Amino acid sequence: MLTVENLEVVYNDVVLVLRGISLEVGDGQIVALLGANGAGKTTTLRAITGLLDIHEGEVTKGEINFAGQDVTELDPSRRVALGISQVMEGRRIFAELDVEENLRAGAFVNRNGTNVKDAHERVMSLFPRLEERRTATAGYLSGGEQQMLAIGRALMQDPKLLILDEPSLGLAPLLVQEVRDIIVEINQQGTSVLLIEQNAKMALSIAGRGYIMETGKMVMDGDAQKLLRDEDVKEFYLGLGASGEKKSFRDVKHYKRRKRWLS
Repeated sequence: MLTVENLEVVYNDVVLVLRGISLEVGDGQIVALLGANGAGKTTTLRAITGLLDIHEGEVTKGEINFAGQDVTELDPSRRVALGISQVMEGRRIFAELDVEENLRAGAFVNRNGTNVKDAHERVMSLFPRLEERRTATAGYLSGGEQQMLAIGRALMQDPKLLILDEPSLGLAPLLVQEVRDIIVEINQQGTSVLLIEQNAKMALSIAGRGYIMETGKMVMDGDAQKLLRDEDVKEFYLGLGASGEKKSFRDVKHYKRRKRWLS
């Protein structure tokens, strides 16, 4: 479905942010992309969706292929039309519009009336709360409802690949569980998912494969369940030391982490 090969990204012609990263999302698969703030996750998403130009970024090396087509230089709108849909960090809903208007805006590139109707029914089935609040102004929804709306709006495009950037951010634990279950259901309905999360336990619990980034490089990848059991992942992303005790990420020295993963 999606292949990123040896990708390098430079900002403002001088700052090298991505240093030859590669990743794959298989058809019908959930893939988790993990990493601390500043690791390069958001830049990776911008490269995939074509939004680097807005931020003075440029792909200087490598290639991005989607559904068998080279999309490295394609406009963002063309990538959306091919089937790539993104839910940005912070939801980015149209706060002044109501729920139904937000969903209609999401269907803008979906020109097939039957597909739009089917996508709308799918969204309402996944999110009954949105059905109840379809005339409510989006800006007055709760944080969980806004996240549901953001995901629902992306699904109105009938995507082949759904990219989720920190969907659990700022949500209460019960809502995180609900979002987790919805992602699984969306995937079971046939949509591939690239999940970017700092909540490593949630992401790896539903993913088939995981990648971990550090300062613009991929430092670890593999089967998601194996990553969940890995001692370094436990220590640095699940807050557990080798003996199982909770440990603060702030207490772990950066050089120590890099030495382990790059050795």
